[in-house]
Amino acid sequence: MDLNSIASTLTDPGMLAAVFAAVACFATILTVALPAFQGDKLETRLKSVTNRREQLRRQSRAALNQKGLKQSEGSGFMKDTVDKLDLQKALEDPNVKKKMIQAGLRGGGPLATFYFFRFSLPILFGVAAFVYVFVLKLMDAQIQMKIGVVIFALAAGFYAPNIYLSNLIKKRQSSIMRAFPDALDMMLICVEAGMSIEMAFDRVGGEIGQVSTELAEELKLTNAELSYLSERRTAYDNLATRTDHPGVKAVCMALSQAEKYGTPLGTSLRVMAKENRELRIADAEKKAAALPAKLTVPMIVFFLPVLFLVILGPAYIKFQEMQGN
Repeated sequence: MDLNSIASTLTDPGMLAAVFAAVACFATILTVALPAFQGDKLETRLKSVTNRREQLRRQSRAALNQKGLKQSEGSGFMKDTVDKLDLQKALEDPNVKKKMIQAGLRGGGPLATFYFFRFSLPILFGVAAFVYVFVLKLMDAQIQMKIGVVIFALAAGFYAPNIYLSNLIKKRQSSIMRAFPDALDMMLICVEAGMSIEMAFDRVGGEIGQVSTELAEELKLTNAELSYLSERRTAYDNLATRTDHPGVKAVCMALSQAEKYGTPLGTSLRVMAKENRELRIADAEKKAAALPAKLTVPMIVFFLPVLFLVILGPAYIKFQEMQGN
């Protein structure tokens, strides 16, 4: 077949009409059948989100078990002693469980240890003071003073666990609040980037661990509770109870209201982040303002005697020389 016949065939109106009809039929079939081959994108995305949520739920439950939210009763000599003597009832303190949670001590083991030392330390301190005062007779004082020393030792042993627990709570709160404004900023970035609040807690908890291990633990536990508990507001209330700080309580209240009324989380977190930064600045200014009053006593005790010695020393030496002459 020569080129002229090929050109005449391609330019034939009937041939062109047949080609256009075939292309139109193919495009119609492709348009109708293509969605069936592609599948439902929305269903696929929702399925991936569901799988991710289930994965987070399993990780959260594992974290709950590791961190001790499923209260373990503990075991050992201290636990047996507390149970046999029923010290939890005899030395009952209604606030000790709350303080334990604020100090990061969860489960029955730390609680049994607290009651054991609250029972044993007064006896230990009292016996040590009695031996020191009456047996070894290393203290030369009246009998009333010696009895007072023993009583003071008993009281010190009884309140020593509470003092230690309070110091532990203060250190933990200080570590949390030192990194909390930065954590809020990172959480705001995560939420505005499209992450859910659970993923934001999980991501920020992993990033903030280098600055504050305590805050990372609290965020991880909150993420676990958000997936584990039936009500999300309970998880925020638990976070506020564990930290016991006005800044964290305000953030938890804002998150609860955002969950209840449907307000944007980004707006709430932005306002709370600003307020926490201002609160940290106010605390720093408060400490700076209290510094002169705290330096008054050290200046009187250490600086003034040296100053008097430098000023009056040469005059005293000159006066002694004049007396000698």
